Amino acid sequence: MDRSSRHGKTWASVGIVACTAVYLFNAPWLAPAIAGSPRLLAHRGVHQDFDRIGLASDGCTATRIREPIAPEIENTIGSMRAAFELGAEVVELDVHPTTDGQFAVFHDWTLDCRTEGTGRARDHTMAYLKTLDVGFGYTADGGRSFPLRGKGVGLIPSFDDVVAAFPGKHFLVNFKSHDPAEGELFAAALNANQAWRAAVWAVYGGQQPTKRALQRSQGLKGFTRASEKRCLLGYLLLGWAGYVPEACRNTIVLVPLNYKHWLWGWPNRFLSRMSAVGTEVVLRGPYGEPGMPDGIDTVEQAALVPRGFPGLVWTNEIARVAPLVTKP
Repeated sequence: MDRSSRHGKTWASVGIVACTAVYLFNAPWLAPAIAGSPRLLAHRGVHQDFDRIGLASDGCTATRIREPIAPEIENTIGSMRAAFELGAEVVELDVHPTTDGQFAVFHDWTLDCRTEGTGRARDHTMAYLKTLDVGFGYTADGGRSFPLRGKGVGLIPSFDDVVAAFPGKHFLVNFKSHDPAEGELFAAALNANQAWRAAVWAVYGGQQPTKRALQRSQGLKGFTRASEKRCLLGYLLLGWAGYVPEACRNTIVLVPLNYKHWLWGWPNRFLSRMSAVGTEVVLRGPYGEPGMPDGIDTVEQAALVPRGFPGLVWTNEIARVAPLVTKP
């Protein structure tokens, strides 16, 4: 055997040993079993289902609702109460600064879709927003009937209203804008109000307001699409060595169902590594599939939540999913 052949076999052996070592180092079945039970994150609280096929990011979901009609209207106190009663640990909601210095809890950028009002939510006072009917625009038949019209009058809450209604409960706050001043205002309110600070589990959404809020409020956790991408891509590149990138530390990591098996050591080792650096893991619906919701919303998806998963499960259908993922 010539020297080049011997060298080739040597390097092949080294490669096999190295690959085996990396595999065993990340093998979830060799890691301690994860212990705990899934916790629920109710996206928008309990709310009306709608058709997502072909929906643009600025589309009016109130005109796309499906039967049956739910009595709850997203981002209202009743919607949040129903979610907590079904076992939610965290409720996601959306905020907008108002012209009188408050934060309105309302999903859309403008009022035109869901209410009888017009224009941007942030261009009005909280007092005016409380006069609107947040159920005004919902229709399941192309505008022939409006089953929630008249049932949402005065139901747009301020964030103060939400915190007062649910002492001891936790919220994931979504910034809808790209305005850093919004994050500045929200952080100032958090720093001045202990009840707010205790209620806000994390913030996310627009990169600039989220980044500014995290800078101005010590200990606050949050994420943006860009920070999530840096975390997951960094872990895909370096996680084989057990290294957790800086972007994954002391934060919230959303893991799409269709990406989870690409993560080194999923689930046991991955979850252990994230916990060790102060990071919470949230399992969400599949990413990038047209017409699919962003949550774990079906029986089939719920079956993919690992047994003993100690993180949060992001869902739009908490009534359906809660008994499936939290069963012993």
